[in-house]
Amino acid sequence: MLKILFAIAWLLAAALALLVITLPISLQAQLVAVALVLGVMMLLKVLKLGGTWRLIALALGTTIVLRYVYWRTTSTLPPVNQLENFIPGFLLYLAEMYSVFMLALSLFVVAAPLPPRSGRDTPHSDRLPSVDVFVPSYNEDYTLLANTLAAALKMNYPSDRMKVWLLDDGATSQKRSAEHAGTAQAAEKRHVILKQLCLDLGATYLTRERNEHAKAGNLNNGMLHSDAELIAVFDADHAPARDFLLQTVSYFEQDPRLFLVQTPHFFINPDPVERNLSTFEKMPSENEMFYGIIQRGLDKWNAAFFCGSAAVLRREALDEAGGFSGVSITEDCETALDLHSRGWNSLYVDIPLIAGLQPATFASFIQQRSRWAQGMMQIMLFRFPLFKRGLSFPQRLCYMSSTLFWLFPFPRTMFLVAPLFYLFFGLEIFNASGGEFLAYTSTYIIVNLMMQNYLYGSFRWPWISELYEYVQTVHLLPAVVSVLINPRRPTFNVTAKDESILTSRLSEISLPFFVIFFVLLLGVAATVWRVINEPAQADLTLVVGGWNVLNLLIAGCALGVVSERGARSSSRRIGVARRCELLVGDQAFPATINDVSVGGARVQVFGDSPLQTFKNGPATLRFQPHSSEETATLSLQIRNCQKESDGASIGCSYIVHAATDHFLIADLIFANSEQWRSFQLSRRRNPGLIRGTGWFIGLCFYQTSRGLSYLARRAMGPKKSASPAQKRAVTQ
Repeated sequence: MLKILFAIAWLLAAALALLVITLPISLQAQLVAVALVLGVMMLLKVLKLGGTWRLIALALGTTIVLRYVYWRTTSTLPPVNQLENFIPGFLLYLAEMYSVFMLALSLFVVAAPLPPRSGRDTPHSDRLPSVDVFVPSYNEDYTLLANTLAAALKMNYPSDRMKVWLLDDGATSQKRSAEHAGTAQAAEKRHVILKQLCLDLGATYLTRERNEHAKAGNLNNGMLHSDAELIAVFDADHAPARDFLLQTVSYFEQDPRLFLVQTPHFFINPDPVERNLSTFEKMPSENEMFYGIIQRGLDKWNAAFFCGSAAVLRREALDEAGGFSGVSITEDCETALDLHSRGWNSLYVDIPLIAGLQPATFASFIQQRSRWAQGMMQIMLFRFPLFKRGLSFPQRLCYMSSTLFWLFPFPRTMFLVAPLFYLFFGLEIFNASGGEFLAYTSTYIIVNLMMQNYLYGSFRWPWISELYEYVQTVHLLPAVVSVLINPRRPTFNVTAKDESILTSRLSEISLPFFVIFFVLLLGVAATVWRVINEPAQADLTLVVGGWNVLNLLIAGCALGVVSERGARSSSRRIGVARRCELLVGDQAFPATINDVSVGGARVQVFGDSPLQTFKNGPATLRFQPHSSEETATLSLQIRNCQKESDGASIGCSYIVHAATDHFLIADLIFANSEQWRSFQLSRRRNPGLIRGTGWFIGLCFYQTSRGLSYLARRAMGPKKSASPAQKRAVTQ
């Protein structure tokens, strides 16, 4: 009886919603209704009412969105017999419906995500499971690998229950016996050096005969030579904190069908967008929306998936599936999809327990995103989650959301060019007056932004998603088209992380962004011309011209994104506060380590010693590592010295005498996971829709001028050849 009552209630609610969505009202009434909905949503937001009130606010917003969909479908499409209008008009309609559909999937996934798990410091049982720690590598340099291996080996876990493996795909037998003598010599040298590094640190070195199935094949080869119950995976540039295993392995004893515990990817350096816009210190990173909200939403539906690193997996589950999947070039998500379909469970722990590196150049950033996009398209085509046997219905929707997201270059392109069809050619691809556009389309955009602010809040500021999608669309569109035409064509390419940009310059792939910007600028001129020469349609022209101006603002901001700021290193200094002593000659000075990087540290020395005492030269840092009760020493080279009111600030670089020195460097940088969490929280502020929009417009104007100044300097100055690292980023 209760089920029947619930069914009746749902039918009545659906009927009422359908009535509200299709109710014919005047434009004035539509504007009043939207204003009321926005007022209620803003009030609930200001009062910080969550739970059911949050769902009510999202339901009100959804009603406005569906009213727009109904109006758009029934009143705005061009006649079919006018193909020059209908074809681009229908493509624009499909782009909008894609956006609405993705919004619906987002609402399902993240309307009420699970609260963050707090993690565990100690397991429940006395017996700790054995763990094989895999660090797959291909072309990463010695120092990067040394720091990651050192951090992994110093994780707080019994040494007899943990084994760290370097899985080296850069020195396989195939590469060491290559026909090209240079390739063979480099591979042989790498093989010797890294094998000795593992011997010095206490890790196990493993390579294989041939480079087959990329990262998935490398991991599967590691499984063939190891036997621990659990497998932890860290990318070569992802160094774990000391408490990584203790915060994750205990979940496996609670659920025998748990195959995955995934943690977020935290990065100590900005991506090229953040670096070039100078937003890394004050705005949440792009990936925080995924790891801070979306993964928790997926976790609610038992659909949190493997992200390739910073995760622990159960060997039994992997054995059942035949190892890591390698049909697509995104083996991580594909593996999770396979195991979820076999009835295994996953879990997400929202604590940053690793610190990694992001691509330094815009070209490498695009290369990385192209691989992600092509891999997710392969999963959609080869596995098609919606009909994947064994998945629950919520899991099907979650995986479809994750794969279909990467189709965004198509609608983003249509939104970019649609106003130009009218401004340049007079095509009427959207049959509506200026008043109707204001009452329906503009209010839909505002409500959509408000709902995004509800869903993602302090994890994603207004208009930032649009910017990231635009800067990727220009180069991802052909990449996605190519995989849709030939799904087996893409191959796995490792993203370069060791690049640096010594001098400010325009990205080598920046030209299309300037072309688009100037075309949109011509659209502004066309708007003015039409308003003057066609005054009868001035209201519609101004609306379409306003749409073009919005595109121009985003395109102008993108000019700043592709204007690469010079930086001496892809690394970044991390603020710490650790007591130490600085030994210079035969003198010992009490000091505090203020910040560290993978290359050096800044030490605050206290006292009134003259600056000449700390002239450039060797020094020694004495401090207590997290992994030991005894002090240790690390050799330094003093690079600079600055007088402070209570002493001096000393800039130093590390001097590595032996591989074991990397244990101390890793301890300084990576051991304490709390510092990553504190940095994340310091950036998580929600500026709100109005203030956030104002900030973004100001950012657009500034970055437009900066990008144009880079273009002018390039046009007037001598041409400079790209560095080897920059060339490698383009060719890979």
